Amino acid sequence: MGFKTYTCPIAKSCGGCEWLAVPYPIQLKRKREAVVELFSDILPADVIDGLAVYGMDEDGEEPVRYRHKAATPFAPGPHGRVRSGFYARGTHRIVPCANCLVEAPRARQALNAVARAAEDLRIPAYDEDRGRGLLRHAVVRMGYATDECLLTVVTNGRGIAREREFVQRVRARAPFVTAMAQNVNQRRTNAILGHESRPLFGGGKMVDELLGCEFEIGPTSFYQTNPSQTEVLYSLAINGAGLESGMRVLDAYCGIGTIGMCAARQVPGLEVVGVEQVDGAVGDARKNARRNNLEDRCRFVCADATAYMKDVARGDRAGFDVVLMDPPRAGSTPTFINGVLGLAPERVVYVSCNPVTQRRDLEQFLAGGYEVERLDVVDMFPHTKHAETVAVLKRR
Repeated sequence: MGFKTYTCPIAKSCGGCEWLAVPYPIQLKRKREAVVELFSDILPADVIDGLAVYGMDEDGEEPVRYRHKAATPFAPGPHGRVRSGFYARGTHRIVPCANCLVEAPRARQALNAVARAAEDLRIPAYDEDRGRGLLRHAVVRMGYATDECLLTVVTNGRGIAREREFVQRVRARAPFVTAMAQNVNQRRTNAILGHESRPLFGGGKMVDELLGCEFEIGPTSFYQTNPSQTEVLYSLAINGAGLESGMRVLDAYCGIGTIGMCAARQVPGLEVVGVEQVDGAVGDARKNARRNNLEDRCRFVCADATAYMKDVARGDRAGFDVVLMDPPRAGSTPTFINGVLGLAPERVVYVSCNPVTQRRDLEQFLAGGYEVERLDVVDMFPHTKHAETVAVLKRR
């Protein structure tokens, strides 16, 4: 097929890229087949036949270096060493990694710089069995359209011994890092991030750009890992919505407001209301609206999407012409969908990171008077089995 497949020295133990040895065209074929099999009994033949897969194969090369977000756990090693890398498949044993094929250049360098600086200063790594030690994880975001880089250090406590020197040593090993933050997570949990963050230098934030909009990103901001494919995903959603000036759009599960603001940037006169239950994300969305001079057309509400839709269904809030929804892997809720059905917008665009729960939710929409006009697959994570889907629904 002309596609080069890559080898990775830790592929067998890491388990992150289970399809790395599979030629990329075959990966895309498998993902399409999986989605077709999942949806073929509830969607008409013309929608299934027209299902497209948007991959990262334009240049005829296997996609690499696409992950602009990367993370590492830390654990104590012998003689004061700090282990970093990836968890081995099915375990919490850390496999060292100096360079990862699918991560943005220098991302792993920044993560490993934290481990080496901690060793220099004898800052102890977190022992998850005992619940002791300070250094738990590091998370790095590399700019897609900018040269900015945010490095977040996750700690089991607020204080970092010799903090200034620690930051200096990290920066000496990774001088491209433009901002650092500390995130505190003292819970006995597998979740990486806690709720409390503070800047260590550079304001503790970075700026990146998608579809002509700038977004300020903090340590806990939700921002897609693969920005180039995110632009494909958002373009499919925006184009499928059939947006026009004067329309009112609900951006449900909006995070920091990326889809809604990109839509407002492209369609003058569009009004967007974003709903998100995470207070920090709503604050970021409002700041991003001001950054992009969209605050007069993009408004953000801190509320549970289901509760908000109940208010809309009761007539307590104004209605919408289009609903954009991008729920978490668990999907939406019957109550939220019933609220959308009662609102009866002309179109609903459902972006999903889990086609299984999307299929479940689409059945409720189909029973409630909507039809799926188009379903497409976007390959956000090449070399894995994961696929994201965009469904465009129209009121019958």
